Amino acid sequence: METLDATIVTTALPAMAKSLGESTLDLTASITVYLVAMTVFVPTAGWASGRFGARNLFAGAIAVFTLASLLCGLSPSFWTLISARLLQGTAAAFMSPVGRLIVLREAPKHHIIRAIAMIVWPALIGPVVGPALGGLITTYASWRWIFFINIPLGLIGVYLVLNFVPKHARETRKPFDALGFVLTAASLTTLIYGLSLIPLGGHELISGGLFVGFGIGCGFVAVRHALRHRTPLLDLAAVAVATFAYSTVTAGMLARIAISMTPFLLPLMFQIGFHASPFLAGIMLLVYMSGNLAMKSVTTPILHRFSFRNVIQVNGALCALALVACAMLSPSVPSPVVYGVLFVAGMTRSMNFTSMSTLAFADVPERLRAGATTLAAMAQQGANAIGVAAAALALGLFQTIRKDAALALGDFQDALLVAAMLMAISVLWSVRLPHDAGSELSQRSSR
Repeated sequence: METLDATIVTTALPAMAKSLGESTLDLTASITVYLVAMTVFVPTAGWASGRFGARNLFAGAIAVFTLASLLCGLSPSFWTLISARLLQGTAAAFMSPVGRLIVLREAPKHHIIRAIAMIVWPALIGPVVGPALGGLITTYASWRWIFFINIPLGLIGVYLVLNFVPKHARETRKPFDALGFVLTAASLTTLIYGLSLIPLGGHELISGGLFVGFGIGCGFVAVRHALRHRTPLLDLAAVAVATFAYSTVTAGMLARIAISMTPFLLPLMFQIGFHASPFLAGIMLLVYMSGNLAMKSVTTPILHRFSFRNVIQVNGALCALALVACAMLSPSVPSPVVYGVLFVAGMTRSMNFTSMSTLAFADVPERLRAGATTLAAMAQQGANAIGVAAAALALGLFQTIRKDAALALGDFQDALLVAAMLMAISVLWSVRLPHDAGSELSQRSSR
């Protein structure tokens, strides 16, 4: 449910905007608020699990997510929908981390690898089927049903957790870093909100700039606080490891932002620029996401055969070129070519995610892995949220430059070129990677 609801809304945005009397760009807030809430609350999952117990927290998170889904489907206005999505994203932040913790705690050691492989598949399948399912429901029913389908799933989920997950004594409570949480939340939310105001121009341009500046300032203070606090919400010690910093907070973050722009831009481009139905737009994005899955079977052998540095550079260049190719798509391009471009773009996206995620932990010592895992999860969710906000910002700016009241195909093409440029910068950044980056991990895996 968590991964599905991060992507299922995209193809329904035009229909939701029409129903609620808002613009499509305004409705992107329903995606960003969900992703921002997830990003902000993910670091608190470990503390909350110790405070309330993993079983209780997991069941409660699913129940709240289900209730929020009902409220989303019943929303009569823009702001009620945004409020419900905020609640939904907050609950989602506790579902995957706590569920993963339960699996790792309950699975026998000789089944750990298989267990982890199993719980990864929903995260892969959700983004694949989400846009197509959202398009299907929006075309043949109502956008509200993309939220109502969570209700039976959520009720079943709560029942299964309460009946099959064993009870355990609560863990030793750790002090909660309230100031770190407030600073991190303020930084991310004001940054995203500021980016959404900038393309509106006029007074909103000034306000947006101020919000962005405030968000960056809060982020700087949050980093200083984390470095000085004895038990910080975010442990930044792993950032001192060069490969982790590169993969998570510098070039890797930039690449994730660029790639996260694409699943948002493509279905809207197909509906607004190609005049495709929501269902057809979802099917076209399904081809893109299928490239992600197809690449998974060859990713490990490629990383064993070639160095991380070479893979990241070559695949990054191919990813940038694929984004440029996506920007050149139009209704006059034959369908087989469109599908081929989308499939290849999905493959390069998958390779980038896997290589960056693997390299991130190649040199992180055991004592830093817990903090590094939380920081990496937050960085990934943050990149997704910023990617959507950056895509909406690019669309708004190009629409303003054209002085048109509605989005057009050219706006999406230009925004995809911006994503390609960000990816190209990430590739150039990879020149700083050592030639033997991650080699020890690759050799251990080969043996």
